[in-house]
Amino acid sequence: MKKFMFLQLVTWIWICGVAHSRRPGSVNIGAVFAFDTVIGRAAKTAMEMAISDVNEDPTVLKGTKLNLIMKDAMCNAFLGSIGAFQVLEKGVAAIIGPQSSAVAHTVSQIADALQVPLVSYAATDPTLSSLQFPFFIRTTQSDLAQMTAMADLIDFHGWKEVIVVFLDDDYGRNGVSALRDELEKRRLRISYKLPLSIKFDLDEFTNLLNQSKVFGPRVYVVHVNPDPRLRIFSIAHNLQMMAKDYVWLVTDWLSATLDSLSPVNQTSFSVLHGVVGLRQHIPDSSKKKAFVSRWIEMQKEGLANTSLNSYGIYAYDTVWAVARAIDIFIKVHNTITFSFPDNYNLSHMVGIGIQLDKLKIFAGGSDLVDILLQSNFTGVSGQLHFNSDRSIVSGGYDIINVNQMGIKGVGFWSNNSGFSVVPHTALKKRKYNRFSQDQKLGNITWPGGITDRPRGWVIADNTKPLRIGVPKRASFVEFVTELPDSHQIQGYCIDVFKKALEFIPYEVPFVFKPFGNGKANPNYDALVKMVDENVYDAVVGDIAIVTNRTMIVDFSQPFASSSLVIVAPINKARSNAWVFLQPFTADMWCATAASFLVVGVVIWILEHRVNNDFRGPPKKQIVTMLMFSLSTLFKKNQEDTVSSLSKMVMIVWLFLLMVITASYTASLTSILTVEQLSSPITGIDSLIASNWPIGYQVGSFAYNYLTDNLYVSKSRLIPLGSPEEYATALQKGPSGGGVAAIIDELPYVELFLSNETDFGIIGQPFARSSWGFAFQRESPLAYDMSTAILKLSENGDLRKIHEKWFCKMGCAEDRTSNSKPDQLHLISFWGLYLSCGIVLLVALALFLLLMIRQYARFKQRQKDVASSSTEPSGIHCSQVVVNFFNFIDEKEEAIKKMFTQCDNHHNPN
Repeated sequence: MKKFMFLQLVTWIWICGVAHSRRPGSVNIGAVFAFDTVIGRAAKTAMEMAISDVNEDPTVLKGTKLNLIMKDAMCNAFLGSIGAFQVLEKGVAAIIGPQSSAVAHTVSQIADALQVPLVSYAATDPTLSSLQFPFFIRTTQSDLAQMTAMADLIDFHGWKEVIVVFLDDDYGRNGVSALRDELEKRRLRISYKLPLSIKFDLDEFTNLLNQSKVFGPRVYVVHVNPDPRLRIFSIAHNLQMMAKDYVWLVTDWLSATLDSLSPVNQTSFSVLHGVVGLRQHIPDSSKKKAFVSRWIEMQKEGLANTSLNSYGIYAYDTVWAVARAIDIFIKVHNTITFSFPDNYNLSHMVGIGIQLDKLKIFAGGSDLVDILLQSNFTGVSGQLHFNSDRSIVSGGYDIINVNQMGIKGVGFWSNNSGFSVVPHTALKKRKYNRFSQDQKLGNITWPGGITDRPRGWVIADNTKPLRIGVPKRASFVEFVTELPDSHQIQGYCIDVFKKALEFIPYEVPFVFKPFGNGKANPNYDALVKMVDENVYDAVVGDIAIVTNRTMIVDFSQPFASSSLVIVAPINKARSNAWVFLQPFTADMWCATAASFLVVGVVIWILEHRVNNDFRGPPKKQIVTMLMFSLSTLFKKNQEDTVSSLSKMVMIVWLFLLMVITASYTASLTSILTVEQLSSPITGIDSLIASNWPIGYQVGSFAYNYLTDNLYVSKSRLIPLGSPEEYATALQKGPSGGGVAAIIDELPYVELFLSNETDFGIIGQPFARSSWGFAFQRESPLAYDMSTAILKLSENGDLRKIHEKWFCKMGCAEDRTSNSKPDQLHLISFWGLYLSCGIVLLVALALFLLLMIRQYARFKQRQKDVASSSTEPSGIHCSQVVVNFFNFIDEKEEAIKKMFTQCDNHHNPN
């Protein structure tokens, strides 16, 4: 009896163990997606292929059959929900799909309630990865990765603003939100949004595109569902928006659409000419090649009614990922069980063919989700594993360019390596810097057939020119103003602007809009604010770049420095130890000294033969030569002139000395006795500390700076409107109803001081600022204008424009570098010096002629006396010259005695 009971116990244990370890014969999984769509047609065929391959593979599920239950969601959240209920009542371990992000939001809540994993191969909405949907897993790349790639593509080409065309549902809105966030990280922005209803009204979209033509940006990003009819681009083509200057960027919906088209339908490429898009990168492998070949064979046999796209491949790998996870789950749990929750009674809610009372919770759903997230295998799409957002790790994107011949790959993008012309997997083998010059793409054909990068925006055209506000100044009109007669806008700032436009590589039609009445300088803060209020597109003029203005507009590169300076009466006295040298310039002193020396030498030459005072030892003669002309400045000369030629020279020399001496005395007297115009102001601190009134220019930012930053009482500030008022107020001074000083911007002050000598700049410049042109925020023209101004500065054009307007009488800095205004210049006396020089040359010439004549007579007398010449016939020319100078050096009385001796010898009686 005991033996029998023991056998029964062993048999019962064995039966229970076998029953417990036995794998289920089949496992159901569901698939809810839209059958008749670009993605759905490829996904349906791919999933059927995957189910067949899984069931034929003995290494997966090991005898457990995998059943796929498919329901058509028809891209509708309500029908998708019904389909989800219909497959859930069949007891499915997982649901594949849906492909629509909008449907996925609804179905995810149903799957969460019943703890059934929802694995989507096409729902790319980034918000589905939130903690709200813990049972949602994505086996495709999230739009977060795709929009990062799109933002990099926009930034790579240097575009600052884009217009987004998107489907107005969860998929479109959340995708655009991700794009906006990525663009803001790069300081780019979405300027306009063109939402499309899911019904896609052609007339509505045509109106939207027409309205966008007046916007500045020309870069369009299209994020919609796959559309085999390519209606968006057909409308854009009809509106002539697929032409030059337009840019069309698309997300991966277009590549999925084009990959699914048959060769017969690919004639529609003509409307896509120049479009650049993204395609999910699937690396080449033997598995991929085999799968593609198999798909083509199925198409030929009629088993596949569409071409293969990337979503079909992801759908195939999704089935394999679910099958592998279920296999591991069964190994751990041995079976798959469903149960009713506590207080679960829906028997009264039966309808529309759904038996809600049969819906059960998947007891191991959370474990299956964990197993799925740990998946790591090589599929047709490459290595499949998941990140923390329950999406597959991004494999990057292919950059495609559509032309009339078809689709051309121009490069690759990955989050780690950026852009390259080779796949990122190859870049891992060598060093590659995401931010280096290695970033590049192949040649792209843009709309209109151009190969140069479009600038991506149009600032204005002839029908809508740029509205440029200009201040109509009443004073300092050299900078900018409107001529009252011709109404022409001119000035230094206008010339800079027009010259800069020549360096911008596109035409910018514009029209000037004067601001102000011309009787008083306008308020520049109000003028700049009108740019922010879209009254003007830009402001050109002497606009100071200050903080409160930079908060509402964008400024170009500065083209002029504009710090604040203090103007006050200055001390013009120049008394010092060397003040006696100041009346003459250096060249005047040199010319005067040279004239003393030359006159002394000439007088010595003329007097040497006839005046004993100019004879004697060489040392005495040199001293006499140097001192004779100098002594004429102070007293009568000790040496009297005898020669008539010397007296003629002395008359001219004494007249020259009289003029030079009188001029020197007058200049030195002016320097020493000039009125002392002085001011106790030493700088901005001493000016603020005093209680004296301060002048400022009407319309200048100096008023706000003094009151807001330096806390100067408004009662001390006196508005002044013109240079004439400046001079009058400064001359009157604080005691006479004027001002102690004026605070204004440096360019105005330099122009004012160019015509005034009694005033000057006191202390150092402060509140350093610059002038620039103001544009609306984020205006691309501000960047191009800045580049143009830098070129003007580099090539010297900016300096030439400045000289044209402010250097007609010599530039201010040139005038300050020259000698002082009270000094006497050589140019003022060159006529007098020239006259004196001519007299000296004439006197020397006459003297030389007389000496030659006398010497010739003397030699003739000697010939007559002697029977033969005293000089040999072969005498050299140099000896003749020496004899001539020896003759001149003789005293005049000695020469006459020599003539007398010759006469006596010739006539002895």
